[in-house]
Amino acid sequence: MAECSVTVDSTDQMSYDTKEITVDTSCKEFTIRLTFSGNLPKNVMGHNLVVSKTADMQGIATEGMAQGLEKDYLNKANPNIIAHTAMIGAEEKETSVTFDPSKLVAGGDYSFFCTFPGHISMMKGKVVVK
Repeated sequence: MAECSVTVDSTDQMSYDTKEITVDTSCKEFTIRLTFSGNLPKNVMGHNLVVSKTADMQGIATEGMAQGLEKDYLNKANPNIIAHTAMIGAEEKETSVTFDPSKLVAGGDYSFFCTFPGHISMMKGKVVVK
């Protein structure tokens, strides 16, 4: 039985608790649950989790900076975004996104990352598709 969900925790230390998410394309849908174990509010240390092709990461993050916190530092209309959660902090503790894994190609080069300004340097990892 394929594992069709994963939980990723984020912290006040600007980190995720994993560097890799494996998505099984046999899943009809895949859910990423993002939790926040820190104490800082999202305007100071907010985190989201965005999935895209690795080549599109920096462009999505750069474009997102101009969007501001009220839009989760994300241009949600960007077609290069495969999936994204809301921005959370100590107030929210948890969010999730469910998407269709058929948007991913096995062996493709995908990543997940946070679009809060400056966080992408440390808050990123690989999405492995099988």
